Amino acid sequence: MTSINEWNANQYDDKLDFVSALGKGVIELLRPAPGERILDLGCGTGDLTEELAKSGAIATGMDLSENMIASAKIKFPQIDFRTGNAEAFTVDAAYDAVFSNAALHWMKNPERVIACVWNALNGGGRFVAEFGGRGNCETIIDALGEALKEDYGIDAAALNPWYFPSIAQYAKLLEDQGFDVKFALHFDRPTQMKDGEDGLGHWLAGFADDFVKGFTEQQRDALFAKVGSKTRTALFRDGSWHVDYKRLRVMAIKPQDESPVHLRT
Repeated sequence: MTSINEWNANQYDDKLDFVSALGKGVIELLRPAPGERILDLGCGTGDLTEELAKSGAIATGMDLSENMIASAKIKFPQIDFRTGNAEAFTVDAAYDAVFSNAALHWMKNPERVIACVWNALNGGGRFVAEFGGRGNCETIIDALGEALKEDYGIDAAALNPWYFPSIAQYAKLLEDQGFDVKFALHFDRPTQMKDGEDGLGHWLAGFADDFVKGFTEQQRDALFAKVGSKTRTALFRDGSWHVDYKRLRVMAIKPQDESPVHLRT
């Protein structure tokens, strides 16, 4: 990908399909019901949107990436998918729930996202999400920073595309908007990559492109190889790479007496 909204949908489905597979637990927390209107925010190529639809819910998928949405429409033509920015979207009719898996950490203006979610929900509607929490992929991020500084004098912090909050930080944002936070969990989930030795390379190629913008292919490959060397002791075992995921899972309710549209700034 050349930016966070220009994903390679085929690579995502082929090499990084663990993202959707692990998101099924978030659907269990949501407990979708037949007939409910549910928005899947940051839906990617639509696998979990389809799981929501299987429950009998009326599911809509939204993603910033036109490539992802195009793929989702091909895979699941019966579902409504649309391109949209989670930091600045409106809806024609309020939803009963907003669901999001592995997407919110790409959105560095969380207050705007939360305000948009609030405005998209009916009173009594729920917001259920899982995304990267504090310390997520820290071993890889630290190694990227070291390698960029050593080889190019680049400060990786300025290139980091992610937002990984603590429970307290995110719960406060939800409560400041008016949500009642019913559940919040921060947990470790070391995640095995596909394809043995090549697994970390798939992860870096899929998710770390913002760190190597303007690099030649040779420079990028050399940097990613150096990251592999720096992280191998911590993350490679039993013939596979295991990325040090730390996830934040939340459920928040918009109070029943609140109107569909309300913005706190």
